[in-house]
Amino acid sequence: MKWKFEKKVPYVILSILAFVFALPLLWIIVASFDGNASQAVKLPATWTIENYKAVLSEQANIRAFGNGLLISFGQSILVVLVGGLAAYPLSRYELRYKNMFLYTILFMTSLPITAVMVPVYKMFLTIGLYDSIFGLILFLTATSLPYGIWLMKNFMDNVPIELEEAAWVDGASTLTSIRKIIAPLMFPGICVVFIFTFSGSWGNFFVPYILLQSLDKLPASVSLYQFFGQHGMVVYGQLAAYSALYAIPSLVLYVISQNYMSKGFNMAGAAKG
Repeated sequence: MKWKFEKKVPYVILSILAFVFALPLLWIIVASFDGNASQAVKLPATWTIENYKAVLSEQANIRAFGNGLLISFGQSILVVLVGGLAAYPLSRYELRYKNMFLYTILFMTSLPITAVMVPVYKMFLTIGLYDSIFGLILFLTATSLPYGIWLMKNFMDNVPIELEEAAWVDGASTLTSIRKIIAPLMFPGICVVFIFTFSGSWGNFFVPYILLQSLDKLPASVSLYQFFGQHGMVVYGQLAAYSALYAIPSLVLYVISQNYMSKGFNMAGAAKG
């Protein structure tokens, strides 16, 4: 009897945690269709899509979603390209200070973003990149590169070097072997890095809030703040509708790439042949 009870305890704890996390999601879905939404989770007296119409009718909201997609996709593409090129020599060559360099990269991943924002803010003002979407993408790319390089190296380690050597014998250059051999074989790993980077960028509020000033340049993660009005007034229905729309890009990207995600994690955990 005691053994059966001990086996059920983890399931009870996981069920409680699932309920705690599912409750806010349930509120977002229900409140987005409620014309009189409040903080409470309740079924609407009348279901309506007016909240979605109100959000999508605002040109500022559409522009914010476009800015967010531009920033997130731009950062993700740069992290994949630069991280892959940086990971190649770390994976394929015996460098003298490779371990020290890898540990330095690992240390950089532990730095909290709040610890560097003040000097970064000052630097952006000095070099003229403040309130620039391009400058924001560069900074976000730099902050994501450490873990991007680590992941890309781990995935690249599991691509047999013999395939490259055969291509070299046939006259292929290093860039050609990367593009035609390594990249296709580690495509699941590339998807993992891309999705992780995109998700982190899409949900980033603090950095764009500090480095961008113009309202027409703010991404969706910052524009979400507009529904929290002064004196504690919150338009809950529109806030829920905006939040539901805001979650769509990450959900769609995950659904499309979930097969590659599972393959990528298996690749990272596999032993090098």
